[in-house]
Amino acid sequence: MNRDQLNAEHFLADPFGLTAEARMYRTGDLVRMRADGVIEFLGRNDQQVKIRGFRVEPGEIEALMLTLPGVREAAVIAREDTPGATRLVAYLSVEPHLAGRNASSSLRPYLTSQVPDYMVPAAFVVVEQLPLTPNGKLDRRALPAPGAEDFAFRQYEAPNGETEALLAAIWTELLGLERIGRHDDFFELGGHSLLAVQVTLRARDTFGVEVPLRGLFEHTSLLALADLITTLQLAQYESDELLDLQHEMASLSESELLAIVSKDA
Repeated sequence: MNRDQLNAEHFLADPFGLTAEARMYRTGDLVRMRADGVIEFLGRNDQQVKIRGFRVEPGEIEALMLTLPGVREAAVIAREDTPGATRLVAYLSVEPHLAGRNASSSLRPYLTSQVPDYMVPAAFVVVEQLPLTPNGKLDRRALPAPGAEDFAFRQYEAPNGETEALLAAIWTELLGLERIGRHDDFFELGGHSLLAVQVTLRARDTFGVEVPLRGLFEHTSLLALADLITTLQLAQYESDELLDLQHEMASLSESELLAIVSKDA
């Protein structure tokens, strides 16, 4: 038996070059080795998804939802209804006395207290029952896209003034929603830290002020954030006025300064 035959037999017995004592890790990734030796990723053997850079197991969220009284079935999937924006959407069937209520308003606060924000679904869709395939598995293709009523909207009041209207347009585009009220909460509508950064960048271009990221986390409603932007604009205007005055004073001679002081006295 020549060296090539030995190498071939060794490869077939241990294609990844591992020994009996080697440590292996179960990652959940499904791969295959092509004839050219390249490992090709095929997917995963579980339902784990990546949201904003974090790996999320939807089953953990579903288990939490099922602990709440009145929730009969629950499923959580990752949807990309808006290109480039993947978000978690929860589907649940509930007891009749809970039907017709906004599930997001009741479930979101509970989940927020139990899991990190990236694991909290952006929308909660109530269905009569979860659709199943002939094999009895969840039929993901039959799950409807969330509607506006499936998000945690507050009682609607239209944006008031130019700043609120422009800010609402920014939120509408980034969150992929049709309508934003002045009392709606950015994070209750599915906003998160990455989108918050986008809001601050859009605010700088639109309003000409630097909105600190912490400002959005502390002023989460449209009304509160618009007020913060107005305050920042006024502060910037006063600062610019003061700077202009300083420049003007610096260009004056000592005698001119004395003349101004004497005139004011």
